[in-house]
Amino acid sequence: MNTRLIISLLCAGALAFACGPRTHAPATAALASALPMHEAASVPTKPAIHIRRRDQVSKAEVKIKSKLDVSVAPREVRFALVVTNVGDKHAELNFPSGQSYDFVVVDSAGIEVWRWAKGRMFTQNVQNQQLGVHDAMRVSEKWTPASVKAKAGRYTAIATLNSTNYPVEERVDFVLP
Repeated sequence: MNTRLIISLLCAGALAFACGPRTHAPATAALASALPMHEAASVPTKPAIHIRRRDQVSKAEVKIKSKLDVSVAPREVRFALVVTNVGDKHAELNFPSGQSYDFVVVDSAGIEVWRWAKGRMFTQNVQNQQLGVHDAMRVSEKWTPASVKAKAGRYTAIATLNSTNYPVEERVDFVLP
């Protein structure tokens, strides 16, 4: 008989055995507790399945809070996006590429004046960022208005977190003197 067929059947059988259902007989309880069989039978055991009513289920969830700070100085404008996990559960932010955030400046007419990511190259691999309970992620960049010959006036800064599962967009108006 073909040895490849035999090996494949043996592997499939081992996998089925490893993933199959398990019975919880008193003998396995005695082995788990390291007590003799007669003593293990007298020890009350907790049921393997705990059934809770819907109102008793834990309310732990991920909640993301974000804030954009804009600081205007005579020759530059600084942007800082702070993303905080304010929930009761660990959060994992997933990003489809190396570009996890972006900052954009638009004028009062809504025309884009500056974009941080313009002209930059980013990796094309999936990335993630871990945020524990009450942990924060801070990203910051600076813009030199003279580089695009921006005039004095009212502008809007837009910060985005490019997370696929917790996307964020914050807007802040500021005045360029």
